[in-house]
Amino acid sequence: MAVDYAVIVVYLAGMLAMGWWGMRRAKSKAEFLVAGRRLGPWMYSGTMAAIVLGGASTIGGVGLGYQYGLSGAWMVVTIGLGLLALSVFFSARIARLKVYTVSEMLDLRYGGRAGIISGVVMWAYTLMLAVTSTIAYATIFDVIFDLDRTVAIVLGGAIVVAYSTLGGMWSITITDMVQFVVKTIGVLLLLLPIAVVKAGGFSEMKATLPTEYFDPLGIGGETIFTYVLIYTFGMLIGQDIWQRVFTARSDRTARWGGTVAGTYCLVYALAGAVIGTAAKVMYPKLPSADSAFATIVKDELPVGVRGLVLAAALAAVMSTSSGALIACATVANNDIWSRLRGAIGKGTGAPDGAVAPGADGADGAGRANADGTGDGGADGGHDEVRGNRAFILIMGVAVILIAIALNDVVQALTVAYNLLVAGLLVPILGGLLWRRGTAAGALAAVGVGGIAVVVLMGTYGILANEPVYYGLLLSLAVYVVVSLATKPTDPAVLSAWRERLAGRDGSDGGDGDAPATGASPQEPVTA
Repeated sequence: MAVDYAVIVVYLAGMLAMGWWGMRRAKSKAEFLVAGRRLGPWMYSGTMAAIVLGGASTIGGVGLGYQYGLSGAWMVVTIGLGLLALSVFFSARIARLKVYTVSEMLDLRYGGRAGIISGVVMWAYTLMLAVTSTIAYATIFDVIFDLDRTVAIVLGGAIVVAYSTLGGMWSITITDMVQFVVKTIGVLLLLLPIAVVKAGGFSEMKATLPTEYFDPLGIGGETIFTYVLIYTFGMLIGQDIWQRVFTARSDRTARWGGTVAGTYCLVYALAGAVIGTAAKVMYPKLPSADSAFATIVKDELPVGVRGLVLAAALAAVMSTSSGALIACATVANNDIWSRLRGAIGKGTGAPDGAVAPGADGADGAGRANADGTGDGGADGGHDEVRGNRAFILIMGVAVILIAIALNDVVQALTVAYNLLVAGLLVPILGGLLWRRGTAAGALAAVGVGGIAVVVLMGTYGILANEPVYYGLLLSLAVYVVVSLATKPTDPAVLSAWRERLAGRDGSDGGDGDAPATGASPQEPVTA
C-alpha cells in the first residue's frame, strides 16, 4: 500500500498548494467569490462537472448500479439533465445579472423584499450539502488508512476548509479542475474497463444477472420522477451551482461550457451504473450496496492504480464539499449577516444591501476599479475578502462538527433538498419566467412551501415522496394566487430587471467585464 499512500499524500499536498496559490490571486470580492467572472469554457466545464459529481454520484452511483443494474444511472442522469436545462435555458440570463447569490437575484426581481427569507432556506440547504459531503471522507479514509470516523472527517474537512479559506473561488476552481482530471482518469479510464474485464465482460454479466438489471426503467417510474423533481430542479436553483455560473466570462461560456459539463454527467452516470453492475457479478452478497465501490477498489485494482482511483473518489467528495462550503459562507455573509448588521445599525428595518433597481446585488457592490476588480461598493473600507474568508472558516468548522455528530446522511440530505425545491423553486423560476409574479407571492410561496414540506415530512416520513410533491404544488398555488391578488411589481423595478437580464445597465458586479466581450481589458482570461 506504500505506493497508494504516496499517491494520496501527493494529491492532498497538491490541494493545499493550490489553496496557497489562490490566496495570492484573490484580492477583491469578485475574485474571491466568483473568480473574477473570468473563467473560459474549458475551465468552466471542468469545474462545473466537478462540483455536481460528488461522492453521492461516484460512490452512491456505483451502489445504485449494484442494487438496480443499469437503471441505477438515473440519479446521476437527472443531475446531468438539470445541468443541461440550466445551461441551455437560464445560464446566460443568470450570468448577466452580475450578482453573487440567488437571494440577490430575488431582490432584483421582486424589489428587495424576498432576500433574507430565501437566504435562510438556501443557507440551510448548502450547510447540509456540505455536511453530507464531509461525512463521506470517513468512508474513503477508512479504505485508505483505516482511520477512525471522527479523525477521517476532521482530516478531510480540514484540508477543504484550508484551501477554500485561503483562496476562495480561485483555489476551489484550480483544485476542481485537477479533481475533474483525476476523476476522469480514475473512474472512466481505469476503474470502468477494469471492472468490466474482471466481471468477465458484458456477455458474462448478462448471463449471470437477472434481466431486470439491464432494463433502463428497472429502478421504477416513481423513483425516476422523484429524482427529476429533486435533483433536476435542484440543479436549476442551488446556490452552489449558480455561484459557478457567475464565474463564466461570457454568456456563451455559461451556455456551452455548462452543456459540455451536463453531457459529461450523462457519461459518468452510465459508467457508475456499469461499474456497480460488474461488482454485483463479482460480489453478489455484499452487506451494503454502498460498499461496492470500496470493495472493488480494494480487491481488484493493482497497486498504484488503486491509489489513483481512491484519489478520484476523494476528488469527487472534495469538489462538492468545497463548492457547498463557499456557497454556504457566501449566503451566510451576504444574504443574512450583512442584512442583519445593516438593519441593526440603521434602525430603520431596511436590510443593509437591499437591492435598489439597477444596483449590483444585495451587498450594494457596484463600482469597478481601473483594474477591473470591485471595490466592495457600499461597504466602503470594510475588507470584504477578509470578511468572506472568515465566514468560510467559521462555516467550515461548523460543518466538520455537525458531520461528526450526524449519523443519518440520507435523511439530512433529503430534508435539505425538500426545503430547497418546495421553498425556492417556484419563486425563482416564476421570477425568471412570469412577469406578473410579485414579492408578496414569492414570500408566501417560500413560507407555505417550506412549512408544508416540514409538516408533511413529519406526517409521511422524511424519506417519503409525498412531502416534496405536495409542498411544491402548494408553493405554486400560493405563488399564483397571491401574485394575482396583489399589486403588480413596480414597473421601474421590472424595467431595471429587464435591463440587467439583457446586460445593458452597465453594472458589472465589480468585475469590470463588458457583456460584449466578457473579458477585463487589464487581466488575462482563464482558458
